[in-house]
Amino acid sequence: MTSQRWPVVLFDLDGTLADTIGLIVASYNHAFRTVLGVERDEAEIRAWIGRPLLESFASVSPEHAVELDEVYRAWNLAQTESLLREYAGMRELVTDLSGAGIQVGVVTSKRRQTALMALRGVGLDGLAPLLATLEDTERHKPLPDPLLHAVAVLGVEPASCVYVGDAVVDIEAARAAGMDAIAVTWGAGLATDLDAAAPDASADSVADLRQVLGLTQSLSVS
Repeated sequence: MTSQRWPVVLFDLDGTLADTIGLIVASYNHAFRTVLGVERDEAEIRAWIGRPLLESFASVSPEHAVELDEVYRAWNLAQTESLLREYAGMRELVTDLSGAGIQVGVVTSKRRQTALMALRGVGLDGLAPLLATLEDTERHKPLPDPLLHAVAVLGVEPASCVYVGDAVVDIEAARAAGMDAIAVTWGAGLATDLDAAAPDASADSVADLRQVLGLTQSLSVS
């Protein structure tokens, strides 16, 4: 059962629905080693998660950004199956939201191909439709464009939605789009940074998120 505080729940993908953090950090450092012969600190890389890759690479080495992006993507695709991990209980949560009549969807800065691979890898393909990916908007989080694209696809109002994400840019994008925001602390963002961004709610576990979303019992059949 659910109180249906939000009739529409939109999810970030990396670090929220799927545990891609290790894959992303390794992919970044593979690209940096290959192109520049160096690695970057994991904390710095985690701070980039949620933004478009090319933007992050350009902040480090504008002249090599395109090459870094290409090397990253090739290695990331090759390693996705082996390094992707599920968050326990997330598949059931998404299933239960849909079963309670709540619309769900995914808004991510990933390219559609890699986003689809990640959703398949954690068993969410068909359960959480991709509403916005890198290709769908010219501007990206923390700007609201991807979220506004998603609500246009669904034909709903931003005020009826909540965006669930693990990064400060997710909270900022939700605010800019006129929707509520839930911060989850199991992904890339630091809890202190997420708290400072003042989300409407936060969750430290999938069980916590169930409660925040008003799911009072499991509707899934095991």
